[in-house]
Amino acid sequence: MAYDETTFRRPGESTGETDPAAYRRRVQLDDTGGNTLDQSLRVPVTSTAEEDGRDRLGVHLGWEVVLLVAAGVLGFLLWRESSAALQRPALDVLLVTGAAIGLITLGAGLSLRAGVPNLAIGPIVLAAEFQFAENGDKGILQALVPALIIAAAGGLIVAVLILVLHVPGWAATLAAAFGVITFDQLRVNAVVVQGDWEPTGRAFVLFGGFAVLAVLGAGLGAIGPVRRFFGRMRSSGDPAGRRGLAVVLPVVVALVGSSVFAAGAGVILAAQSTAPIRPGTGLEWTGVGLGLALLGGTSAYGRRGGIFGTLFAVIALTLFLDYQTRKDLQISIFAIAGAVFLAGLIATRIVESYGRLAGAVATQDWNAAPSGGLDPSWSPTMPETWNTPAQPGGTDRWDEGPWGTNR
Repeated sequence: MAYDETTFRRPGESTGETDPAAYRRRVQLDDTGGNTLDQSLRVPVTSTAEEDGRDRLGVHLGWEVVLLVAAGVLGFLLWRESSAALQRPALDVLLVTGAAIGLITLGAGLSLRAGVPNLAIGPIVLAAEFQFAENGDKGILQALVPALIIAAAGGLIVAVLILVLHVPGWAATLAAAFGVITFDQLRVNAVVVQGDWEPTGRAFVLFGGFAVLAVLGAGLGAIGPVRRFFGRMRSSGDPAGRRGLAVVLPVVVALVGSSVFAAGAGVILAAQSTAPIRPGTGLEWTGVGLGLALLGGTSAYGRRGGIFGTLFAVIALTLFLDYQTRKDLQISIFAIAGAVFLAGLIATRIVESYGRLAGAVATQDWNAAPSGGLDPSWSPTMPETWNTPAQPGGTDRWDEGPWGTNR
């Protein structure tokens, strides 16, 4: 005897649909009645903000304490190796190097927060170095301003390409990186730096400017509406789906800003360098910038980031570079970039796992409110008085017959 036979069917129940899965599909897709049972069977629909939840800044602050301790340990090792390294004039060189690395990291972090990681920042750094090396004798403005304008124009072009075609940011910026590398490698021989501008005379101003930008930008990014607006390119649902006009401003600001920061860093590095600028790819600086941004707490998926992480990560790497130079360790910059990047990926997993509130998306499985068909006076709580049901008048039929107990 089947369950769906007439004997077991409620009066007035339809026999046209007996598949429970079909009923659930009908409830989820077609039914708009809104009763409690139907809503529990429907696929929950939540907003992007509810899916991502709020930032839990505690994990960022805890990670930043770890970075601060690491920077302190490296500073102690450098001081023990040479106490003069933390005194002027060596301190000025250290601060200028930190400012240049910090600008590269700011550009990388800005593009990551917007969901369009700029892989061209390293080649842009090298291109700006060549620009200053070849034109530094004309004055700092004539060498710096064209580099900034060309970098901003290139970032704008890449941003338009991403917005029109809606392609991943890493793919478009990688194509731009190949174009900039081609420009960098047009030089066959090393270029001697022209001009006499010394950034060490403004070391505290340069590093202080980077520190203020890093903390101020991170503080603005921690504000919920700003964070959500700036990270609208973060993938949700179909990654190929267009995000609308709301992503135009964040993408343009991120790519133009990151390119300008990279160009400024290249000019500072070239002005500080005592050796000729050699042709290359510049991708090592891309690895350093993105790796430090990730290590500082910026998520590789976009939007999420800390407050002081970028500053502490840049300080730690700057101290390590000076320490390994004084120790004559001769570690390749590519190896350093790879190690920093790997540590940054671990930091990203920590940030994404513990940086959001648990249960940001709550599914309503039970609604204690009465549905429209019940008495409005119904309450989900148990009544104070409970009457024991009366015992049935008859006896169990099992006690009768040839096997009954009354026999």
